[in-house]
Amino acid sequence: MVDTDTISAIATPPGAGAVGIVRVSGPMARAIAQGLTGRNPQPRKVYFGAFRDKGHAILDRGLSIFFTAPKSFTGEDVLELQAHGSPVVLSLILQRACELGARPARAGEFSERAFLNGKLDLIQTEAVADLIAAGSEASARAALRSLEGDFSRSVHALFEALVNLRAWLEAALDFPEEEIDFLSAPQLSDGLRRLDAQLADLLAATRRGVVLRDGLHVVIVGRPNAGKSSLLNALAQSERA
Repeated sequence: MVDTDTISAIATPPGAGAVGIVRVSGPMARAIAQGLTGRNPQPRKVYFGAFRDKGHAILDRGLSIFFTAPKSFTGEDVLELQAHGSPVVLSLILQRACELGARPARAGEFSERAFLNGKLDLIQTEAVADLIAAGSEASARAALRSLEGDFSRSVHALFEALVNLRAWLEAALDFPEEEIDFLSAPQLSDGLRRLDAQLADLLAATRRGVVLRDGLHVVIVGRPNAGKSSLLNALAQSERA
């Protein structure tokens, strides 16, 4: 099976200082960098120069950075091109990258490759989507904490504690003739209580995260002229009704 390369573009609105980013991931990233910039890039070094089409005409001037596997977001060779944020310019750069062997990425494919290559776990992969879709500062910060691995570490800690308790129970079943009564030991009951409390805290944090991500559906019900609109405007801190 032949490895394919992926490419994606993120463009800010056109205007002064607007920057568009094109990322290429896969084993042909270095060759695509050479075709676009005319230079053999060294890893993690920033270059400024021209991006050229197949006729060597300049498409734009900007920055290029090359990352070698596995020290990249996807765990593969990755090329990042920072150009002016014009959709036309980005489209031309995308077109040239595809001529050099890339193909457009599917939605979420960069995160998918990062997961498959062990750069992100499943929780962190979902956090990337939550961060992109964040509708408030609180939801963005919550998603970022998950992306940094806070939630994953909590889950793994619970799993390790559960494995230890399971080992304790298996010892009681495997060695019933021993004088030590494993099942009545206080360490077992204390461990179960701690595990139950930690699990409850984690579930509560998860529910708060869902609320931050999805929001709440609230209905204000009352008699006519009871002040429903005034209450809504007060809560929204604007004339919404």
